[in-house]
Amino acid sequence: MARRGGPAVTAGAAPSSAPAPRRGTVHCPLSARGSPALPMASPAAAGPGTALAPGAAHRDFYWLRSFIAGGVAGCCAKTTTAPLDRVKILLQAHNHHYKHLGVFSTLCAVPKKEGYLGLYKGNGAMMIRIFPYGAIQFMAFDRYKKVIKKQLGISGHVHRLMAGSMAGITAVICTYPLDMVRVRLAFQVKGEHKYMGIIHAFKMIYTKEGGFSGFYRGLMPTVVGMAPYAGFSFFTFGTLKSIGLAQAPNLLGRPSLDNPDVLVLKTHVNLLCGGIAGAIAQTISYPLDVTRRRMQLGAVLPDSEKCLTMVQTLKYVYRQHGIRRGLYRGLSLNYIRCIPSQAVAFTTYELMKQFLHLN
Repeated sequence: MARRGGPAVTAGAAPSSAPAPRRGTVHCPLSARGSPALPMASPAAAGPGTALAPGAAHRDFYWLRSFIAGGVAGCCAKTTTAPLDRVKILLQAHNHHYKHLGVFSTLCAVPKKEGYLGLYKGNGAMMIRIFPYGAIQFMAFDRYKKVIKKQLGISGHVHRLMAGSMAGITAVICTYPLDMVRVRLAFQVKGEHKYMGIIHAFKMIYTKEGGFSGFYRGLMPTVVGMAPYAGFSFFTFGTLKSIGLAQAPNLLGRPSLDNPDVLVLKTHVNLLCGGIAGAIAQTISYPLDVTRRRMQLGAVLPDSEKCLTMVQTLKYVYRQHGIRRGLYRGLSLNYIRCIPSQAVAFTTYELMKQFLHLN
């Protein structure tokens, strides 16, 4: 059997004359939640060269390993789609250098005007932001899911939707100032720099835009938009994963690398489920994302006085540009961007969970 093959190989390292009871320790591995092994388990089962209880070893730093897994997943996902992120910001806010162009035309025009590194402008701030963002989001999702299930008694698919929404909101609030700076840097065009770097942008926003409150401009549409985005993203991926493993475990699943008793999706299936989850979530929340970007850019835009609140910004964008060219401007790019981004994020997180023994 595939699920029992991993442990059997480990036990098989002992000579064939080894006493039979030793094999019993193989079937008492520590779970991802840190449940302790049986007290009588042999030291060999806990790993070579350690005399500590395996339960304590696995419980220690579980939150840190989960934090690292989420952070790495977020960084890999955003680095993959950084050029598309830059173009999306330029189009959403109608930058006067590129507002007459489409998605692919802008992708070609940015390197001609600013060099190929122009496609990665603001990506340094993005990485500083996205590691804690991804880490907090994935770690909070696991924590909220357990709390909702145990404390509120809500299970099934609904608790994924609730936990995902709460995790997304938590991550946004914790990392919003970094996102604000990243957007300001990404909106700049070569030869028209207002900010000279991340630290300079922080200083300018703080001194010119009302102190700490300046870093949270556009937070409300971000939170309102993040709730359905993160919620439906985690909900869709988790639902597809559970259905796939339940209906076609041999076709779509394989034993986890760190715990052969746990089935996980194959890598290409993970990518597909993550992409579908990203597409659905983006379609639902995109108008609020446009609103957030315009409010974040604030004084950088000539019409900033008309975009002071979420409702005011939504009305202004709708009246000036309509639905397709306003509220959903750049959506085609966002599909191209978010599908691989979410696919890479979920797939990397699932792989990191196995690498860091979180299953």
